Amino acid sequence: MTTDICQAETGMTDPEAHAAWDRMICSFLAHGAATPVHLADVLDREPDAVLPLAAKGLFCLMLGRREMVATARDTAKAARIALDNGGGPPRARAVLAALETWLAGSPGGAIFHLEGALVRNPADTFTMKLCHGIRFIIGDAGGMRRSVERALHGHGVDHPLRGYALGCHAFALEETGDYRLAERAGLAGLDLAGDDAWGLHAVAHVYDMTHRPDTGIALLDENEAAWSHCNNFRFHVWWHKALLHLDRGELDRVLALYDTRIREEKTDDYRDVANASSLLVRLQLEGVDIGERWCELADLAETRISDGCLVFADLHYMLALCGDHRSQAARDLSTRIKATGKVATQDGQTAAHPGQAAAQGLALFGEGKYCEAFLQLSTARSHMNNIGGSHAQRDVFERITVDAGIRAGLLDEVAAIVAQRTELRAGRADAFAESRMAQIETARRASPPYAAQ
Repeated sequence: MTTDICQAETGMTDPEAHAAWDRMICSFLAHGAATPVHLADVLDREPDAVLPLAAKGLFCLMLGRREMVATARDTAKAARIALDNGGGPPRARAVLAALETWLAGSPGGAIFHLEGALVRNPADTFTMKLCHGIRFIIGDAGGMRRSVERALHGHGVDHPLRGYALGCHAFALEETGDYRLAERAGLAGLDLAGDDAWGLHAVAHVYDMTHRPDTGIALLDENEAAWSHCNNFRFHVWWHKALLHLDRGELDRVLALYDTRIREEKTDDYRDVANASSLLVRLQLEGVDIGERWCELADLAETRISDGCLVFADLHYMLALCGDHRSQAARDLSTRIKATGKVATQDGQTAAHPGQAAAQGLALFGEGKYCEAFLQLSTARSHMNNIGGSHAQRDVFERITVDAGIRAGLLDEVAAIVAQRTELRAGRADAFAESRMAQIETARRASPPYAAQ
């Protein structure tokens, strides 16, 4: 049976479909805008091929949009019929089983099926990336690292996709705190795959987490070709650049990047809304006048209140609603998150905790009830990794927690959180940590009990 660029069986027979499948894999690994075009080309040529059908279904679920769940279900049914009628290689069966398991409410169970295929063939970069992406969505950084490292021996120096594997390894290393190795792996991967936006962004994460904004900005400036070709992931890389400028205190530059790059297109993709809302909150916490920018994000968030696909998305919708002072909509979203928390699925568990407490805390912060907000956010804090995303993305919730505590006068509690946040960042205090510790010390000197001590 013919194998693809990953040295793995596809179950397809049409040579043109096979070539389009290879193009799709390369584009998918590079977060290329052409990925759905190549996949559509494959399915035009082999509409009953199990592997591309199942892959399409997983892609739909990874979009985190309620309307795409129905599309994923239809695709899964078509793939199941095709498998029952014509069979398929073990890899195709595993990808379909993963899709059906996720549709049943368990993305973690989906990973189980994909990892089985990856164990059988560690050179299968496509399946490795699927595992990597789903683990990222559910916040399993340790599993993400173990998964990639189990597959690295299948990506030797002669593997055509080795650079992308190194990019995934770099991100997993960064998310598990091994910044030195992450930087090395990411740069090595970029040498092999110059369009690997994921690996490049992994190194940008390293420079953000280790308070090296100058180095991070230079890296992104010098490698714009690695991400200018991307789908909406390019907005996320611009977001990283904005974070590095924020760390340098260049607030006007950050706002300009927001207007001209990060919200260059007013999409309603939850990842784009997350980039935008979390950046506006960061700016607002630094005293920047946001103007009318919250309005368009809040309009989009209101249309997604009933989605319930990802808690990560829900909490960023909450940021937008609170930013535009839409109290009733924020309450409606809190109510829906509470209802999702009663559903016996993996996302239901995350909605129950930490989602419910985090959502309530954000809403309370928006209402100026800082002590109550701090208590709710603190309750959620130690489990926030379960909402998925990266340290950098979840840091907006940490910043809100810190500022809620300072405004509530809970100075010792906040100082401990700032210290823990700095420890996570290789012990290097960034501009946010330095400014908040200065605020804490000023508040202590002005408080009679602390002054007496």
